[in-house]
Formats: sequence, structure tokens, C-alpha cells
Amino acid sequence: MVNEGLHAAQETARRDSMKDYLSPLAKGLKPSGIRRFFDLVSSRKDVITLGVGEPDFVTPWHVREAAVYSLESGKTQYTSNAGMPELREAIGQYLSDSFDVAYEPSNEILVTVGGSEAIDLALRALISPGDEILVPEPCYISYSPITSLTGGVPVGIETFAKDQFKLKAESLQAVITPRSKVLILCYPSNPTGGIMTYEDWLPIAKVVEDNDLIVISDEIYAELTYGSKHVSFASMPGMKDRTILVSGFSKAFAMTGWRMGYACGHPDLISTMLKIHQYTVMCAPIMAQYAALEALTNGLQEKDRMVESYNQRRRLVVKGFRDIGLECHEPQGAFYAFPSVASTGLKSEEFAERLLAEAGVAAVPGDVFGRGGEGHLRCSYATSVSQLTEALDRIGRFVDTLRKG
Repeated sequence: MVNEGLHAAQETARRDSMKDYLSPLAKGLKPSGIRRFFDLVSSRKDVITLGVGEPDFVTPWHVREAAVYSLESGKTQYTSNAGMPELREAIGQYLSDSFDVAYEPSNEILVTVGGSEAIDLALRALISPGDEILVPEPCYISYSPITSLTGGVPVGIETFAKDQFKLKAESLQAVITPRSKVLILCYPSNPTGGIMTYEDWLPIAKVVEDNDLIVISDEIYAELTYGSKHVSFASMPGMKDRTILVSGFSKAFAMTGWRMGYACGHPDLISTMLKIHQYTVMCAPIMAQYAALEALTNGLQEKDRMVESYNQRRRLVVKGFRDIGLECHEPQGAFYAFPSVASTGLKSEEFAERLLAEAGVAAVPGDVFGRGGEGHLRCSYATSVSQLTEALDRIGRFVDTLRKG
């Protein structure tokens, strides 16, 4: 009995101390601010959610059918680690036709499990411990944690609503040190909807060249622009070999759950990323690759219809926030509005939590996206017009209540 009690006590102690076995880098990661916030939503009914960065469209039927047909045809094997040659060919043709940047499918294009894997592979291929990774903020929440996991040091560069959240060359130059190695770009921007034009990119390209930086350009929202065409940073003079272009099918083609992405760049960079990819996921799922091939080959018209629908909703949401009395810069890309809630006197997190509790509207507090996000709220307009209209009505009543105090 004594031995049994001792053994039970040891087992309990072991269970209680398993954290001691964890990597300090992993233990030090903060949980996703977005996921933590939306855990609060799960217990609520009648909540309108403006927080999920996901199209409300279903993947077009012919794209789904291509995946079904691949299964029916018995195509269930591994593909080439880099992805099916015909898909890489289609990606290369698409990028050349749409964004004036040319890649060799055989050694400059890698198909990945979503754009997120491509970013992870790029950072792991590039970072040595202590390297500084420069990230314009507010930004997609994964960049800094992935950088930290690889031993790099994330360095935020604040952008501002008065500049439409564009990255400025002087702000970039101000944070550069001898340890600076990689600049991560995400335009069109999640969460702000900001974009960069050719003229905006020119001074950034000069700073990149002058300081011998490598760029990871996350262009997952490239197709979602309103009024001006997306300019890929890789298309700028002298920047192609310095840039790893990351994109995918999730946003423009309504294929988030398919987890299909890709990375393009210099053969030396892509070959190293491919080695890591080989040892981790082997290859992207073959049926999803067939779906992606169909989307690129026959799905561009549906993509254009989705973009036009987002544009209508964008105008509705921006006008709605301004009518409520919340400042909101006009997003020129992606499918997010980033209104300021500073005039209410509440911090972003408190505003978002009270908006959910008192008005039944879920949005993401801007501070989870880094420097410059405090005082803002990320609201996705990738949902129906009726839902957006109701959400704006609820937000308006909530803000009126705050002002009456």
C-alpha cells in the first residue's frame, strides 16, 4: 500500500511538472490574441461575427468537383515534394499574367500547405539565432511568434492611419541595425486593408538594397484590391532575387480549408525551403492540388465576382463606421476595415469585449496586431450585407450608449 501510494504521488508530481520538459521558446509563446478573444464567442447566441479572416463564399463547385474527380480516379498518392509540375506551371503563368513577375516552375516555385507554411519555411531557411526580422505593424499575428520560434528577434515598425498604414522608408531605415536580415511585408494588409503602389515601393526597395535585406512578401490578398491593381514587391527593379513571394488560394478563391499555398523565389532560397518541407509535411495533399489547378485554370471569373461583392460591402462598412462617428480610413485591399475607437475613451480590448457582451458583435481588438493597433478594431466585411447592416446598427447603438455614459 505504501509503495502504491508513493507511486501515485510520483505520477501526480510528474503530471504537474510536465512543463519542465517544454522548450523555453515554445513555453514563451503567447496564445493567439484572436483565438483567445473568440473563445468568448462560443458560449454566446445571436452573435454577429466580424472577426474571422475567411471568405463567406463556398469554394466554387467546379473546383470542388476537380478534387472529387481526382479521388474517384484513384489519385491519392504523394506528389513531387515541390508540388505537381502542372500546378507549378499554372502558378508561374498566373503570376506572370497578373503581376508581371516571372518564375521558373522547375526550381523557383514550391507548393506548400497554405501560405502559413510558406512563411514558416522561409523564416526557418533564413534565420540564424539573433537575426532581426523587421515587421511593419499592425500586421498578421503569426509573423513575430514564428520568428521567435526560429531564434530570430522580431522588430516592429509602426505604421499610421494618417499614411493609410503604408510602410515609409524613413520608418524602415530607423529600425535597421547590423543584425537586421529580413523584412516581412504584407500588402494588401491584414488587418488594415492598406496597400502599396509602385511609387510607394520605390523608396522601400532602395532601403532594402542599401542594407542588403531579404524580403518575405506575403501577397495572399493580392487579388483583393479596389481601384488600383496590386503591385508585387518582387516585380520592382532588382528585387526579384531578394524576395520570397508568398501567396495562396485561401482568400481570393474561397479555399481556406484546402490549405493550399506557394512560395516563389531564387533557386537557392527555394531549394533550402524545399528540404525543410520534405522533412516536415512531404507534400501538399494531391486532391487539394488538383482543386487549386482548376481554380487557376477556370476560376478567375468567380474570383472577380467575389471581389466585386467585397467592394460593395467595403463601401457599406466604411460609410457605416463614419456615420456612427468612428474614424475609419478607406481600405484599398483585403476584406477588413480598421476603424478607430479612440474617441470612445476605451482601449481596444475593453471596447471589443464590451461590444460582444452588450451588443452581440464580435470583432478583433487592434492591439493584438502589434504597434499602432491599439485604439482600433479589425472588422471583416467578408459576410453578408444583411449581417453587416445589423452589425453596424448594433455598433451604433453601443457607441451612443458609451457617449451618453
